[in-house]
Amino acid sequence: MIYGTAAVLSLLVLVGYLCAVRKKDGLFVLLFSSVLVVNIGYYALSVSGTLDQALWANRVAYLGSVFLPAVMLLIILGATNVDYPKWLPALLAGIGAVVFLIAASPGVLTVYYKEVSLVTVNGTAMLQKVYGPLHFLYGVYLLAYFTAMVVVILYAAAEQKTRSTGHVVILAIAVFVNLGVWFIEQLVSLEFEFLAVSYIISELFLLGLHLVMSEHQRLQALVQAGESLPPEPVEVVLDERQLRYLAGVERLTQTEKLIYEAYIKRMTTKEIMTQLNIKENTLKYHNKNLYQKLGVSSRKELQEIHSQLDTGKMPEVVQDTV
Repeated sequence: MIYGTAAVLSLLVLVGYLCAVRKKDGLFVLLFSSVLVVNIGYYALSVSGTLDQALWANRVAYLGSVFLPAVMLLIILGATNVDYPKWLPALLAGIGAVVFLIAASPGVLTVYYKEVSLVTVNGTAMLQKVYGPLHFLYGVYLLAYFTAMVVVILYAAAEQKTRSTGHVVILAIAVFVNLGVWFIEQLVSLEFEFLAVSYIISELFLLGLHLVMSEHQRLQALVQAGESLPPEPVEVVLDERQLRYLAGVERLTQTEKLIYEAYIKRMTTKEIMTQLNIKENTLKYHNKNLYQKLGVSSRKELQEIHSQLDTGKMPEVVQDTV
């Protein structure tokens, strides 16, 4: 019943991911499929009626178990932003295929199991095995993967490649749950494959982290897209006095434009008279015409309106040629 329930839960997780998640990650599809295959194999083995059926069910379970840690490692590499060569997935798949062929050899060769028979314990079919000379390879294979995952997580934490400490903790839990269960099964003789349950726990941890990171990336993309948009043009509404001021600037004579620019630069009367080589009465005469055209009554008012219009955006006054 437990193996059957685990298989159903694995199927629901896979179907839920395929139906609910828009942007699917191929590695997670492989992860959920591997866990489903493992639990189908465990369930099929538990209800086997013959040794041949049990051996085929055992091969199915190993098919998922062999490739599952490779997928987990690749997912952890991606989640921790640790770069890896493009040929790594192919290499891991090749190594996994060799290990699977060795683990699937019982019934044909005696290198993995010297002897194997079918027994029933509390109504559940089980394989009673005598290990062969190459059985240790599977243990070394799993231990190497668990070690690699731990090293990647520690490296990512040390180099601050992960987005938060919480992500590191979730990844560590997902790895250590399986590592702990595997060690217990190696040290204690059990009549139940607890990895069937621990794999489901691990995939849920990784799925949760994947969804959180995907949402974070989506929000970050929205923020970046918003920042890249050009600012909306601001409509400037000018009052009548400012409009008259701007129109007057266009009608200034050459001398009036020189005086206007001097006022904008906040030059003193004496400095203006010296620069233009004119007398005070002449300056007053030009002031009268200048103020009238701009619609102002004083130099101070002229400077105030100019500041309101923002000197950085004011059109430059073009000098008339003599």
